[in-house]
Amino acid sequence: MASETDDIKYEESFIRNSRGLKLFTCKWLPTNQEPRAIVFLCHGYGMECSITMNSTARRIVKAGFGVYGMDYEGHGKSDCLSGYIPNFDHLVDDVSTHYTTICEREENKGKMRFMLGESMGGAVVLLLSRKKPEFWDGALLVAPMCKIAEEMKPSPFVISILTKLISVIPKWKIIPTQDIIDISYKEPEIRKQVRENPLCYKGRPRLKTAYELLRISIDLEKRLQEVLLPFMVLHGDDDKVTDKAVSQELYRVAVSSDKTLKLYSGMWHGLLNGETQENIEIVFADVIGWLEKRTELGNDRFESELKHNNDGFHLKE
Repeated sequence: MASETDDIKYEESFIRNSRGLKLFTCKWLPTNQEPRAIVFLCHGYGMECSITMNSTARRIVKAGFGVYGMDYEGHGKSDCLSGYIPNFDHLVDDVSTHYTTICEREENKGKMRFMLGESMGGAVVLLLSRKKPEFWDGALLVAPMCKIAEEMKPSPFVISILTKLISVIPKWKIIPTQDIIDISYKEPEIRKQVRENPLCYKGRPRLKTAYELLRISIDLEKRLQEVLLPFMVLHGDDDKVTDKAVSQELYRVAVSSDKTLKLYSGMWHGLLNGETQENIEIVFADVIGWLEKRTELGNDRFESELKHNNDGFHLKE
């Protein structure tokens, strides 16, 4: 499926991953110019790209960038049981394989590559950068899931019982938790839209999924200092879903020489589309400003790749 407005061309397609599952992919490109750089979306848990991240993608395209998205296994229009993540590492591999392939297309060679991850997508972005530290030029981490907020977690006693049941009933929806939609999006109209979106998962977290999210967030929290790539982390001061203190810690300890922290007073978890219009404008001014500044600074990675490739060719005397 493809559609075009005056300034944005949108296309959808499906790919097969290494496990034979059909995964949904999409892209938004400017119609009257070559993209200045490319931005890859990583959506949150239970969410998807084509509807819930559409407004985000369009804002970024209007600033002159190309944007690519995909729905993970068990999410949106992709294959597998809805809301089920049997192995987070497989999910990261799928994203890495697809997005790397796009970067290596002829039309994208030489373009800077940025990632934007929201909530669980922030965890995906950090794991992608760990997988290929030299490959990516920067990341926007929006309320990243480096630690699940304490009020969202079951008690240690409940966790210990549930852990014993994972091998028996991995797909059961039995994790006791608050309604994530209620505490993510400040604007009632957006909460209503998410609830009515048939592509979003709205049940209780499945047992194995919850275990995987906990496992990954614990791993990320322990290794924040390993983050190397340029990044900006954005977090609402009143976020009840992911822990803003860990975003502050990431900013403090990451070895990256180019790092920025934005904390938004009074804002919740859904910074990109769950706030008032006025607040969303503030967040996107920061997002677009960060992308523009890094694109204008130029592409050191591309220069070094060119040099490396040319080093192999010496004229014979």
